[in-house]
Amino acid sequence: MYIIPAIDVLDKNVVRLREGNYDDVTTYPISLEEQIEKYHANGTEIVHIIDLNGAKGDFSNQSYLFDIIRRTEMKVQYGGGVRSIEKVKELVDAGVYRVIVGTQAITNPTFLEELSKLNEGRTKYADHIVIAIDVLDEVIKYSGWLESSPIKLVEYIDKCLSLGFYRFLCTDISKDGKLGGAGVELYQKLLDHSPIIKLIGSGGISSLDDVEALSALGRMESVVVGKAIYENRISIEQIKDWNLKALIRF
Repeated sequence: MYIIPAIDVLDKNVVRLREGNYDDVTTYPISLEEQIEKYHANGTEIVHIIDLNGAKGDFSNQSYLFDIIRRTEMKVQYGGGVRSIEKVKELVDAGVYRVIVGTQAITNPTFLEELSKLNEGRTKYADHIVIAIDVLDEVIKYSGWLESSPIKLVEYIDKCLSLGFYRFLCTDISKDGKLGGAGVELYQKLLDHSPIIKLIGSGGISSLDDVEALSALGRMESVVVGKAIYENRISIEQIKDWNLKALIRF
């Protein structure tokens, strides 16, 4: 299981939200470029960048973010406001390693069907797509966690799998930003549901003990860690050591 450092961006600042609340924001005194370079200099191969403005439908950050993403040597897992097939194609074709789709896939019944058709060409877009599932008490949330979906969690997963999308980023909102431990029970339920799921965990990681707890599930592909890094509970050096061991194991 690989550790992916997270960088959330709001109004061009590196931030963290508590339980997805835009009124409960911690801003960190470092730029996006500086944070990416810190990870890159310590051997991290992939970084998770979320445009929190874009998640609410405000795309004022995008040109700033895309310029930085184009210039970094890091693999970027990117999300926040990816609302169209054209935007997915643009990002993948430009070299973004993974594109996270969330709100549009939930609110537009035909979006995933249309996206799945891209797999018929030479580039297998499904390999570059991450389906975001943000969950609060097993209710799927979207639009920056501001809206609730009536779609049941496992039914939505089954729909995605039937269309060829198998990598999921699941955020347990009740854990996010609290440093109180990861949603082990939720992830175990999802892993038990299907043997082909590639699951990325997110939310609540406070220490390497929490990382170990997720790794012990046996089939977690990776985990996204954010606030624990900024609060000095997990060091970049520890991430580097863990990821080197993870690569040796796999």
